[in-house]
Amino acid sequence: MTKPTRTSAFRLNLNWLGLAPFTLFAFLFLILPALQIVLGAFQTPDGSFTLENIRGLNTDSIKSSYWVSIQLSLVTSLLGCLIGFAMASAVILGGLPSRVRSALMTFSGVASNFAGVPLAFAFLATLGPVGLVTMWLRTEFGINLRGLGFNLLSFWGLVVVYLFFQIPLMILMIAPALDGLKREWKEAASILGATTAQYWRMVAIPILFPSFLGTFALLFANSFGAIATAFALAGPQFNIVPIKLFAQIRGDVLGNPHLGYALAFGMIVITGVANGLYIWLRVRSERWLK
Repeated sequence: MTKPTRTSAFRLNLNWLGLAPFTLFAFLFLILPALQIVLGAFQTPDGSFTLENIRGLNTDSIKSSYWVSIQLSLVTSLLGCLIGFAMASAVILGGLPSRVRSALMTFSGVASNFAGVPLAFAFLATLGPVGLVTMWLRTEFGINLRGLGFNLLSFWGLVVVYLFFQIPLMILMIAPALDGLKREWKEAASILGATTAQYWRMVAIPILFPSFLGTFALLFANSFGAIATAFALAGPQFNIVPIKLFAQIRGDVLGNPHLGYALAFGMIVITGVANGLYIWLRVRSERWLK
């Protein structure tokens, strides 16, 4: 058995240089800021250790913002999963032409990353108080959306806006799992006398359930950390954690900057748990689909 030469070992080490830009970027803009937030959440302005910042989260205003953010994330994640799953199933398993799937996946790839000011402006121009669709329904059909209780600058209005990128993200994430359902499984269930409903209840859904839950956790984290869309839509009107944290960074509220670190630390914990759950469930689902 020949030993590797110094030249081959040197080449192997050079291959690792390709990861250097990403590693440096992640260290400077992800790891270091996260460490700063975690340390700052347990420090006083003079640098000594304290738990007072964490205790400061137990105020009515901050607890309310966390609760609203959790509610918003749960609702948009659940609706995004259900609607996205139905659309992906119709395209992938429903026998529609391949060009329909290609168009849907292309649109989903774009829409899942379309957020912030452009998305808020698009919805304000369409469904806002004087939006195109709002005025068209009022003048042509006498339908007053505000009179029916719909307000874009409200909790459910924000849900509608968030669904624009939550549904496409669900489609992109669940498509590989749907592709992994083997036709032989359905044929075997049919041979054994199972109906379509029984196949879905006893075979397909148990296999897809870890992927569904994992994607739900990912959508929850995606919604919980979103700020640009909500802030561009209505400014500080929405009492959600990202907007409250943004106001703290700007110095508009909360005189203690380390309380802002505690706010961000709470967000890191919640999104970290959601992403960890997604990774764990994703690994479990891939075992079935191999």
